[in-house]
Amino acid sequence: MEEFAALVDALVYTRSRNEKLRLIAEYLRATADPDRGWALAALADGLDFPAVKSSTIRNLMKDRVDPVLWTLSRDFVGDTAETASLLWPAPEEPPSPPSVSEAVELLSSMNRKSVVTELPRLLDRLDASGRYALLKLATGGMRIGVSSRLAKTAFAQAFDVSVDEVEEYWHGLAAPYPELFNWAAHGKDPPDIENLPTFRPFMLAHPLEETVVDLTEYAAEWKWDGIRVQLVRAGGETRLYSRSGDDISATFPELLDVLPFNAVLDGELLVRGNVQGGEAGGAASFNALQQRLGRKTVSKKMLAEAPAFVRLYDVLIAEGNDLREKDWTRRRAALERLMARLPESHFDLSSLVEARDFEHLAEIREGSRDDAIEGLMLKRKDSPYIAGRRVGYWYKWKRDPLLVDCVLMYAQRGSGKRSSFFSDYTFGCWDGDPDQGADLLPVGKAYSGFTDEELKKLDRHVRSNTVNRFGPVRETDKSLVFEVAFDSVHESKRHKSGLAMRFPRIHRIRWDKPPHEADRIEALRSLVRD
Repeated sequence: MEEFAALVDALVYTRSRNEKLRLIAEYLRATADPDRGWALAALADGLDFPAVKSSTIRNLMKDRVDPVLWTLSRDFVGDTAETASLLWPAPEEPPSPPSVSEAVELLSSMNRKSVVTELPRLLDRLDASGRYALLKLATGGMRIGVSSRLAKTAFAQAFDVSVDEVEEYWHGLAAPYPELFNWAAHGKDPPDIENLPTFRPFMLAHPLEETVVDLTEYAAEWKWDGIRVQLVRAGGETRLYSRSGDDISATFPELLDVLPFNAVLDGELLVRGNVQGGEAGGAASFNALQQRLGRKTVSKKMLAEAPAFVRLYDVLIAEGNDLREKDWTRRRAALERLMARLPESHFDLSSLVEARDFEHLAEIREGSRDDAIEGLMLKRKDSPYIAGRRVGYWYKWKRDPLLVDCVLMYAQRGSGKRSSFFSDYTFGCWDGDPDQGADLLPVGKAYSGFTDEELKKLDRHVRSNTVNRFGPVRETDKSLVFEVAFDSVHESKRHKSGLAMRFPRIHRIRWDKPPHEADRIEALRSLVRD
């Protein structure tokens, strides 16, 4: 555990991507199994210990230090694990740190009742750095500047193997990944995943930006506003994966018995809209899909009212035939042939967009502001299906965002590198005429769209203009206007304004604009599409 704690400590204070890769690779080469496998799992995916939650740590700390001291310290530091590791009372006995494997075993055996006594005993065996690493590992969210992809890349570099191969095997294996280390570190045969419904990394697109493409070389299709998924059938089992490789099969059970042959299909997960008379229509907005995301159990009513389907983009593998090295034109033809074998109730094909030339395509894109459409995809016709983003192959050409002027209302500190800054902003629109005493109603929250220099200026504004505090949240005076960009807006019963934005981000900070000139709720409501 000491070596893992040293790695975590070094990664926290390292900004360089190459240095992070080097540190992780060195740790993986120097550490024995299964410790390095558990460490890799923690860095890449996060480990799940149901008994240990942030609330568990807070309750333990408030029993050991003054609750006011804990609250003020947590607010200042911005991270529960770091605050707890520093404030934890020093034990009488010298540290006797467990191995990573022992820590994982002990954490796995804890339940809601035993964690109250067993977790403190484990923390008493560690110094401050060890406690920090343990709590990060235990709560499942490392948040130390290491993405899943970076951890897998470090593994590939450590043992001189292809990161694409690592991705290929990863999702068919379980921590601490003995088969993966036997292959990469010890030269054994690759893991056998042929009969496992395993996730394959997605091919991704670059933003189009200023590029102009030749439509004789590229095919255009709509970019649908759902969630990108991969439906995989192998070994008599079907699984549904999100773009990050998370298994979301349990949330959409209606899709698990409808793929009649072994395949790996790439598409957009959507839910059906309704037309007059209650018949199943086309794709509903993302807001309708959102009602089903993340649910552990799905009611019969929800299955009936918001049935899911997959709008297919591509086929990677079909009945043992790996098509990824084939060009897009051949894969598209193969997918079109497969459609006749798929039930229309659960699958359809993403249609191509025909245009005379690029300028004509731009006109079509501008007129595409309908629910469930984000913009266009442009795919080079001779492109193979390659994991990750490759320049020149696929482009995403999103429609221009909607813009509205809002007033900053509340701010909260961020996490990780932003834990010292007020970087999460809640903003609102006027519920009527502000000159007649109208109130501001919150319409969204954003924590992106500004530079580091702008963040420092915003942080100073929040600190200088705080009028109230609610725990970690600061209310500011209503003096600063944000121009907020967003993709769409929907009605929502969860928000006081009755509206919810899709992908809000700060487009510009309007230091020059008086707050009474910000937009009103009705202006935002007019953008809701039925």
